[in-house]
Amino acid sequence: MTSLDQARELLRAHPVVDGHNDLPWALREQVRYDLDARDIATDQHTHLHTDIPRLRAGGVGAQFWSVYVRSDLPDAVPATLEQIDCVRQLIDRHPDALRAALTAADMEAARAEGRIASLMGAEGGHSIANSLGTLRGLYALGVRYLTLTHNDNVDWADSATDVPKAGGLTAFGREVVREMNREGMLVDLSHVAATTMRDALDVSTAPVIFSHSSSRAVCDHPRNIPDDVLERLPANGGIAMVTFVPKFVLQAAVDWTAAADENMRAHGFHHLATTAEAMKVHRAFEESNPRPVATVATVADHLDHMREVAGIDHLGIGGDYDGTAFTPEGLGDVSGYPHLLAELLDRGWSHPDLAKLTWQNAVRVLAAAEDVSRDLRTTRPPSNATIESLDG
Repeated sequence: MTSLDQARELLRAHPVVDGHNDLPWALREQVRYDLDARDIATDQHTHLHTDIPRLRAGGVGAQFWSVYVRSDLPDAVPATLEQIDCVRQLIDRHPDALRAALTAADMEAARAEGRIASLMGAEGGHSIANSLGTLRGLYALGVRYLTLTHNDNVDWADSATDVPKAGGLTAFGREVVREMNREGMLVDLSHVAATTMRDALDVSTAPVIFSHSSSRAVCDHPRNIPDDVLERLPANGGIAMVTFVPKFVLQAAVDWTAAADENMRAHGFHHLATTAEAMKVHRAFEESNPRPVATVATVADHLDHMREVAGIDHLGIGGDYDGTAFTPEGLGDVSGYPHLLAELLDRGWSHPDLAKLTWQNAVRVLAAAEDVSRDLRTTRPPSNATIESLDG
């Protein structure tokens, strides 16, 4: 049996829990949530990285759908609600394939039924508009993680890709983390500055996650995780879910991307835009400046290092599909996960280790956050603190 055959067999028992997929935002950008125009029950490879047939082929058993909205939107909260509504519509349209999941037990039930557990994560603290009540409202609507920042700072936390302002978390930012622990919402540290990572680990009494981040020691990009932070995951119980985005995993791609982003801005587009018009600009730039190509082995290099530093119990996968213009060779869409597992098998990873990477670690972390929440709700009332009262 080949390594690829073994990988596919393993995924039938221990499917992938993927930490981050931006399909809802792609549906907003491409067709303004016209789900007939992008019917994910059928092959959408010319438009999207994600559809149900390819999720099945990739061995995906649970997906955190990102309910991301851009941080420069003036109406971030209602836009986030629209993203949540999109996920609900997808689940309602495809009940044979998708099952709403709010808990670790729901994830296991979906796996037993052969359906894909569908969870939600909000990407960026701007989605709570400095309001702990809004944070609780998102949890009530099914959001199970909040990425503390996206690419820009929020008033209470520093982003990895903005000019430092808070020096990590402010007093209100620390209260956000405490309230997330109380609710049972996972604290997601992808996108945040290393100072914010360290502050959050100091405060959180529940396991944290990195929903889509790789190793900074392997590729020196500020979106990646420094080793001293990875070293803290065993004590915290959290997980780092390796991402596939070439500009975060391959150093040559980091440099190329900086030039490509500047070209996008020069043509009047947001550097993260993936509309048809924006992609034309991307392709024209690439024709003149061939981009460095990441591979499955590039991603596996990150996992090898992260395993050495944090340990096998603290790793996961967060591909960032439909949130990136480019993907590594062999990982072009959500059907590619078996290729990564085959590479890891060839490097000597055992079947029990891969089961932790794909399924067991992520389910354990959500269950642990639920346990912490259950205890905190008996001792701590909901916080009604405001940013003005804590940060002045």
